[in-house]
Amino acid sequence: MLDIAIIRENPDLVRKALADRQMEAAPVDQILQLDERRRTIIQEGERLKAERNAVSKEIGRMKDPAQRQAKIEAMRTVGDQISRLDEELRGVEEQFTEAVAGIPNLPDPRTPYGKDDNENVVIRTVGERRVFDFEPKPHWELGPALGIINFDQGVKLSGSRFYVLSGAGARLQRALIAWMLDLHIRQGYTEKYTPFMVKEETMFKSGQLPKFRDNLYHDAEEDRWMVPTAEVTLTGLHADEFLDEASLPLCYTAYTPCFRKERMSAGRDVRGIKRGHQFDKVEMYIFCKPEDSEAMLQKMLADSEQTCVGLGLAYRVKQQCSGDLGFNAHITYDVETWAPGCGEWLEVSSVSNVGDFQARRANIKYRPAEGGKAYLVHTLNGSGLGMPRTLISVLESYQQADGSILVPEVLRPWMGGVEVIY
Repeated sequence: MLDIAIIRENPDLVRKALADRQMEAAPVDQILQLDERRRTIIQEGERLKAERNAVSKEIGRMKDPAQRQAKIEAMRTVGDQISRLDEELRGVEEQFTEAVAGIPNLPDPRTPYGKDDNENVVIRTVGERRVFDFEPKPHWELGPALGIINFDQGVKLSGSRFYVLSGAGARLQRALIAWMLDLHIRQGYTEKYTPFMVKEETMFKSGQLPKFRDNLYHDAEEDRWMVPTAEVTLTGLHADEFLDEASLPLCYTAYTPCFRKERMSAGRDVRGIKRGHQFDKVEMYIFCKPEDSEAMLQKMLADSEQTCVGLGLAYRVKQQCSGDLGFNAHITYDVETWAPGCGEWLEVSSVSNVGDFQARRANIKYRPAEGGKAYLVHTLNGSGLGMPRTLISVLESYQQADGSILVPEVLRPWMGGVEVIY
């Protein structure tokens, strides 16, 4: 959530940020109007309450019963006014909070301007794409032929955009998750196993609500929300807490299934298992002091890249432009791996510095060791990595001419020593 002082004092900066994000600037004017009305109500209410307190003391000193009664009657009118103002304030506060909560983070000055993901900027490409002496197949042909991906069973169980991994396919996905978690632990992250369903306030504090309400799965009866990413629960771990300066940075990693109502259209972009309403992801998350957040961003990006290196996948790093930047993000780098069967780069990680945007929303602060004023922490998040696109890249990059798939060496300990999937 943005600091209201920024919107009050520099509304044009916020308007430009919204325009760069390809969004309407109208909410800024609404917020300023609500903020003005809110402060007016508060001032008037405080004036009336001060008057009531002063008169109450005066009534206590009065000897004449008639005068006392007249003052009491007058104060009833003041009390009614205060009640009306309090009721109006509750309504204005609700509108104000919702409006401010709908404003995204300000893009970092380094974020390039662009209308959409087609204008993201390639920073570097690492590794060589494998050269085949045969025509590489896409995973939607490889998987069914090997009996490790079954689309029909997924549709039978849950409908379109679901699938079933079987045998070595299921084991390979589990191996990827386990290997990545262990890698991140070696990189200095503490593993967390968190709930897959959360309260509405947890969704709000992580920045998912109200913005993404239509894309989230919700159990209305129990008022529980299925997590779209472990970022939600990892943010919530320290909501409404004061952290010790000496404990920072806090680096966490977690695996969760993720649930999102993907708005998908027919076509090449959604063929196979690339997009679905349920997918697995290993997340990295950091709480740190503001002066350390840039260094933590570079660490997290390097840690994400190391996952690709360990798997022997060619990858590239892109910087998101303003029009593609996520709601919470201040600056974001995407990591994409090459999928030779699909013939395209697949995003497997987005690494973002959120600044104090989530911390303000979730009320997460740290207190300096020497005492004094508490400060908002900075938070960062990144995939390390996301399924099923990492699985796709592995299947397609390690395929052999006979249709079999070599298992990357780093994953073999989790595959019971299986080296080739036939």
